[in-house]
Amino acid sequence: MAKENTSANYSATITESSRELSPKERVMFKDLANATNLNDFAKESIASGVKPIVSVKDYAIVSVHNEASEDKDYNNYLLIDKEGNKYYTGSVSFWNKFMDIYKEMSTVDEEWAIELSLVPSRKYAGKEALTCSLV
Repeated sequence: MAKENTSANYSATITESSRELSPKERVMFKDLANATNLNDFAKESIASGVKPIVSVKDYAIVSVHNEASEDKDYNNYLLIDKEGNKYYTGSVSFWNKFMDIYKEMSTVDEEWAIELSLVPSRKYAGKEALTCSLV
């Protein structure tokens, strides 16, 4: 049996980032195997009584083409904190809220972070949507 050519069935490209990335960073940021899902991080933190806060240093948008996925083409939105930890989500609504914060705060020389929240989804009954606030 022939092996599938995974490179033809899966590809990831960084389409936007907070700054120019080195080749090493581009490879590292496309690899989500050691990244934390933001929804899981928020749920686990809230359940343990800890505020889910991320001190964002960088961001990247990773555009994915995956033949094995129901949605063949999608984006993963990646946050990198000041310690180098990676967090990701596919939530467009979260990303729009984050980018509003980022655009304003990237123009000032001030420490800032985001606090994650889970709110009832307007689209899906019984589900929660990820959002964030400036802290």
